[in-house]
Amino acid sequence: MRDQQNRNVSPFDLWSGSMMANSARDPYWRAAVSAEVAATPSQKSHIEEICSRCHTPMAAPIPSSPEGQVLAFLNEDHPKSKLGLDGVSCTVCHQISSENLGTDESFTGGFVLNTERAIYGPHADPVTMPMQRHVNYTPQRGDHILTSAMCATCHTVITHSYDENGRQTDAILHEQVPYLEWRNSIFNDEVTTNAATARSCQDCHMPTTDVDGQVISTRLAHNPGGRDFPFLRDRQPFGRHSFAGGNVFMTKLIRDNRTKLGIATPVDAFESAIKETQKMLRTQTAQIAIDCVTSDNGETLAVVSITNLSGHKFPTAYPSRRAWIELIVTDDKGSIAFASGRSNSKGQLIGDDGHVIDSDIAAGPVQQHYHRITDSKQVQIYETLMADEDGKPTFALLRGSEFLKDNRLLPKGWAENHADAESTRPIGIASDIDFTAGADKVAYQLSLPPGRYKISARLMFQSLSNRYMAELFEVDTPEVRTFKTMYDSADCVPEEIAVATCHAIKD
Repeated sequence: MRDQQNRNVSPFDLWSGSMMANSARDPYWRAAVSAEVAATPSQKSHIEEICSRCHTPMAAPIPSSPEGQVLAFLNEDHPKSKLGLDGVSCTVCHQISSENLGTDESFTGGFVLNTERAIYGPHADPVTMPMQRHVNYTPQRGDHILTSAMCATCHTVITHSYDENGRQTDAILHEQVPYLEWRNSIFNDEVTTNAATARSCQDCHMPTTDVDGQVISTRLAHNPGGRDFPFLRDRQPFGRHSFAGGNVFMTKLIRDNRTKLGIATPVDAFESAIKETQKMLRTQTAQIAIDCVTSDNGETLAVVSITNLSGHKFPTAYPSRRAWIELIVTDDKGSIAFASGRSNSKGQLIGDDGHVIDSDIAAGPVQQHYHRITDSKQVQIYETLMADEDGKPTFALLRGSEFLKDNRLLPKGWAENHADAESTRPIGIASDIDFTAGADKVAYQLSLPPGRYKISARLMFQSLSNRYMAELFEVDTPEVRTFKTMYDSADCVPEEIAVATCHAIKD
């Protein structure tokens, strides 16, 4: 399949470099599962099952691994390994039925696959012969394939908390809920009357336009030799199955270690996925601006504003993700007069002395949400931090009873009186009146001598925060050791989302 400029838009080719295709081979996922088992060994079978529902769905039901092993069914000699290692493949999403979609029962991998070998798509009256003859599936129209509720089956994860003895507590954690965040936003298209801003998950992550914004129209099947069937016509919509999100880091790491991971996907497929993901991060996630710079009582005040462009919180999903503001003030000689949020080549946040700040190490202090920053060691980090039943910070999902902090940027239109407000509300922002639906403002109070200055503000992003990694690497399992070897040689420079600059004069 090709777009109007003859560029390849075949679903398999675009999918193969995505995190969806590599969900089972993802070395970080395997390390995280092994760390969860190490923390709560009595729940080993439960952890493997709940973590594999969406990462290895074609291997379901998931067989339990022998004692001392994790995810053993993904070993090459296991009869389920080939299906499991194919990740989230075509015949998972396209076989999901409309049953229970959008309900609590459908979340955390609660999707229901049809048993009639039906393949759902958005097109009326599909020609069934090519698919029936070659793969024994019958294509049929299923409008639910274009709904956000279908994506929510795996991208809404709600977990029960367990104590250190493996006993289930009363706490339930909304670990990652972009669908619920989206429902409480101006992007929700499930309401009676859609706003002009309404967008589904697929509208952004599987666009029906090419990279130039032109609508894609193409035939949906070719014969095994690659020629067109004369009885088929061009169809639309046709979604680009690139599944761009925000995970540049892991896509690069998997690309660089594809031989070790047993991945045959060519480098070009990963390069295309990385390019699409970086484009999404820089054009569809958030904006930054320096609203004003004023002087009062000898102090300079710079106000930085962040606007969320996405249809959910930013950053969203897995709790390892974070975004932060890097603010650097330089004098007319280029020397740094003030800096907050600088990072080194390993993605670690550093202070004026170049050393990693305490909040970026395992079990370090938590950076609070700031309304005003007065010190270089204070960094405005938009993130979630979990706590166990005793209120202590934890990175282990099954220990998570609540969030100590969730100051991620709300989507536009988020409302206190919405049905999903309680499970998506911010935590730890105190009485910050500048933290609103879709935006936040942070004031930087600067003590500067007289002179001319350049103020630069950047919004930075990591899919795997350094603090999260530091805590994971304290766990000693074969999977963690394997991942750490790859991580230590990876490009850990964080992604730049947006940048703003201005000049100021201090009299």
